[in-house]
Amino acid sequence: MEFTTVLFYIFALLLTLSGLKVVTSRNPVSSALFLVLAFFNAAAVWMLLEAEFLAILLVLVYVGAVMVLFLFVVMMLDINIDVLSRDFKRFVPVATIVGAIIVIETALILWHGYGATTSPVPDTSAAAAASVSNTHLIGKIIYTDYIFAFEIAGLVLLVAIVAAISLTVREPKNAKRQNVSKQVSVRRQDRVRLVKMPAVKEAPEVAEASNADTTPAATGTKSQA
Repeated sequence: MEFTTVLFYIFALLLTLSGLKVVTSRNPVSSALFLVLAFFNAAAVWMLLEAEFLAILLVLVYVGAVMVLFLFVVMMLDINIDVLSRDFKRFVPVATIVGAIIVIETALILWHGYGATTSPVPDTSAAAAASVSNTHLIGKIIYTDYIFAFEIAGLVLLVAIVAAISLTVREPKNAKRQNVSKQVSVRRQDRVRLVKMPAVKEAPEVAEASNADTTPAATGTKSQA
């Protein structure tokens, strides 16, 4: 057995175990860390398959960006594990059926792609002789043969981003925001408005009270005279 084959089985075993720990771990932070380990093992398997670009892309994008974001979100959220695991047994039958369907579909795809293949695998020695890198070959295949699938995948990701933002954004009821359209369409007459108001007059009650205060003083002076 070759050394690369031994490495493949080791990384595949670690990938399987880490994937199981992602599902069975009770701590969400531990699950995210095991998922990081699974990504590293998958990248190592791709390196053994001489797919360097995909391996580096997996480490940089998923491990370096997506999983760090997952860790921040999981660590900032106060997740109650008891509430999540309370109804776990109720969903086990449905989850088992869905998992079995996914396994059967994956097995049929692998059998159709590899088990029932009668034609030999195309030789890539010509591409290697022409010193064409894997990145160049992947880009050429994506943007020529699978251009429509690539654009549909980008559109699906865009819709998912917009849906996630629209579901998570909650505006408070008493929030005040600028209405740019109203600010632009405002008229000159609406900016300053002159309001005519009557002159300020003394209230009748105040006038009567002031007269009542001055009357005794006047009568007192007259009596003394």
